[in-house]
Amino acid sequence: MARKRGNGEGSISRYKDGRWCARCTIQTVNGPKRKAIYGKTRAEVSAKLNKALADQDNGLIFDAGTLKLDEYLKRWLQDCVKPTVDAGQMAYTTYNRYVGIVRNHIAPALGHRKLKDLTRAEVRRLYNEKSKALTARSVEYVHITFQKALSQAVMDDLIPRNVAVGERPRSSRNRKEAKALSPEQVRALLEAARGHRNEALYVLAVHTGLRQGELLGLLWTDIDLESNSLSVRRSLKVTEHGLDFGPVKNKQSRRSVPLNRSAASALKVHKVHQNEESLVETHWQDHGLVFPNRIGKPTDHNNLYYREYKPLPEQAGLQELGFTFHSLRHTFATALFKKREHPKIVQSLMGHRSIDQTMDTYSHLMEGIGNDAVSGLDEAFG
Repeated sequence: MARKRGNGEGSISRYKDGRWCARCTIQTVNGPKRKAIYGKTRAEVSAKLNKALADQDNGLIFDAGTLKLDEYLKRWLQDCVKPTVDAGQMAYTTYNRYVGIVRNHIAPALGHRKLKDLTRAEVRRLYNEKSKALTARSVEYVHITFQKALSQAVMDDLIPRNVAVGERPRSSRNRKEAKALSPEQVRALLEAARGHRNEALYVLAVHTGLRQGELLGLLWTDIDLESNSLSVRRSLKVTEHGLDFGPVKNKQSRRSVPLNRSAASALKVHKVHQNEESLVETHWQDHGLVFPNRIGKPTDHNNLYYREYKPLPEQAGLQELGFTFHSLRHTFATALFKKREHPKIVQSLMGHRSIDQTMDTYSHLMEGIGNDAVSGLDEAFG
């Protein structure tokens, strides 16, 4: 075996069969251990070695050995996922969901297994069992979390392959259509909200399609009632330390949204009522929010949903249909498609990251959308 060594690369060798190998000392749960890293080219091995040494400096584990899945998942959450929250690259609520899925679903079922011994059959069995107790969406979250965690393990050379890849739960393969309210149901819901403190919020949700966090993050300076438009610039988020304002979901979510007469009128009335409320409430704190809580501070998402929104479908006779607050956003998009608006316009108004997201979510509304255009070819080519 011919041995070659590069500056700063550690020990890199080439076998007679053409494979390259790097050897280094890494830290495992059982202490230091010599590790071999293989690749088809010297550059590939060198890159893997440098990554292993750099990751080791950051305190990560890079050899499975007897490492149990439960221990690995805890380290993955702490060393790989949590830093993305701290860097503002992931919402704290998303991180919290990962933690809950690991704690409540993956670890109890497979946490005792060695990471390197996991099989596709075990993953498949987990999904099948969860499908009996959870909704399809919840099982999909279990799959996403498991797949992400094992992908990191592959990248760190802990395991040779990701056994969760390709094992998508059966219940999530046929994606459910986005649930939207019909025009009659919208009128019933808004009638139930009439006279409520945040009536304008529900009107705005239906007529603009803003996400809940975007609505709760609106400032009066974002709204121009002369030109009838609003600007989406921030979102109210749940963080580790409580409520805070942060960036919107993606670059495309920073957008300008036109206000129709219903939305503009509701906001004008809402502004008058809020001014009256601020004069009466002795503890009012003016943060310039369009939809604050009763003392002017940011509105808690859970309080809004469970105390204010959830009773409305019941009052409107819609409680059995499962409409969530997010259904109001889908209602806006569905209405646009039924008016045959171009998907690119819908994407822009919704603030979707890409046109693919818009098309995937609302593909069931596309049927027949081109019929009028095609029928016109009879005259054009006749």
